[in-house]
Amino acid sequence: MPTNSTEQLLAALAPFFPQARTVGSYVGGRWLEGHGPAIGLVNPATGTSVMSYPDAGADVVAQAAQAAIVGQREWVALSHAQRGRVMFEIGRQIRAHLEPLAQLESLSAGKPIRDCRGEAAKVAEMFEYYAGWTDKLHGEVIPVPSGHLNYTRREPYGVVLLITPWNAPMFTCGWNVAPAIATGNAVLLKPSELTPLSSLAVAMLAGQAGLPKGVINVLSGFGHTTGQAAIANRAVKKVVFVGSPTTGGRIAAASAVRGIPCVLELGGKSANIVFEDADLSRACVGAQSAIFAAAGQSCVAGSRLLVQRSIYDRFVKMVADGARQLRTGDPLSAQTEVGPIQNAKQYEHVLGMIKTGLREGAELAEGSNGEPVGDGYFVRPTVLKNVRNDMEVARTEIFGPVVVAIPFDTEEEAIAIANDSEFGLAGAVWTQNVARAHRVAAQVRAGTFWINTYKVINVASPFGGYDASGYGRSSGVEALHEYTQVKSVWVETAANPGVAFGYAPGIGG
Repeated sequence: MPTNSTEQLLAALAPFFPQARTVGSYVGGRWLEGHGPAIGLVNPATGTSVMSYPDAGADVVAQAAQAAIVGQREWVALSHAQRGRVMFEIGRQIRAHLEPLAQLESLSAGKPIRDCRGEAAKVAEMFEYYAGWTDKLHGEVIPVPSGHLNYTRREPYGVVLLITPWNAPMFTCGWNVAPAIATGNAVLLKPSELTPLSSLAVAMLAGQAGLPKGVINVLSGFGHTTGQAAIANRAVKKVVFVGSPTTGGRIAAASAVRGIPCVLELGGKSANIVFEDADLSRACVGAQSAIFAAAGQSCVAGSRLLVQRSIYDRFVKMVADGARQLRTGDPLSAQTEVGPIQNAKQYEHVLGMIKTGLREGAELAEGSNGEPVGDGYFVRPTVLKNVRNDMEVARTEIFGPVVVAIPFDTEEEAIAIANDSEFGLAGAVWTQNVARAHRVAAQVRAGTFWINTYKVINVASPFGGYDASGYGRSSGVEALHEYTQVKSVWVETAANPGVAFGYAPGIGG
């Protein structure tokens, strides 16, 4: 494994912020260092400290909020077409910097470079997609039963707060920032304190593309200090959060105190259902990508593998044999397929959950037994078999490369097991029976569902969860609705309108 030094990280940041010597915030188009407690950055591939930087804190938040107010006024004053051209240019700038962005993301988040290259291209696509929407989102004329002209306007909130996680910082930055600014908002973006670098880089590229200063402000700091100060700031009119259910509940409560709305994209424990008539080779590869891509650190990971009993032993062995061949190692190597867990706390949680599953009676078909091995936060792709849906490993989000295989007998039982979860983010079914595929898709409670595939998402399609997986939708036209408020306008058109109440005194005495 390479030793990721402070110099390496700063060198990766240099194409975007050449003078940076530590991590700061990007506020009003300039680099601004905080003055709060130190936040440590660790190389997840080695477990060694890389650097520390000061928490942004309330003072930086206040400056960012003011910059956002000013920037939003300038941004919304542009024509819709002008905003679209700027957003297309942001996409162009990102495409021109795909490799530096991918390198920065891989070093910071510990994700395999092959994945980061694909994600950087998707971020460019997000800005391009919403660039095309800037002059196409409009209100409606409503045929009210009177002589009035009644029409609606979709208006931006003004300043929105976006809080994004450590598992996909660059992807979730683009996923949320693009629709927010397409609708005329300015944003305060608070990425995880563990992975702020790629978000800072995207914001800088947006500035180079001509985005007015203050439209995107990135706050580098803790959630309980910087994030809390941002939620409390009166400039913020809406909060969008991607992360854990526990933190999401706290954010929703803090927002409710101020009476401002939220969008919450939370966790998942998605059911990946395989019937005996499925193309088992394709389903096996799909099951592996569903859980082992990004080292399982994905909210939509297919972490519950439901397999029809008639093929259970055979199919679980196929998945386990495939998992054994996956290449785990240096995130910067083009050959690496599975990188490390991003941070020590999550690493310990994943190992602890494996041990819990084994204590509960699950059997290890492949992978880790819950004990740390070597340097860094690596967990071998792990398959636990003979799992019951009432076990903790089948109910708690592990957020690591660990799949639990649960047998079922009938279609009805598979649906019942899939829905026996507090979560409802995603799911999938593998079968060659077309009618069954659509029946299952209709009955499983999940915001995204796949048939004979897994983990295919696109910025044009809405994304979000049911139940404890959150509410509201990101991506697609639905995201534009989340970032706008509807105003109803009434115009009197009658020549001699009736007066229901009131008295108009004469003019001139």
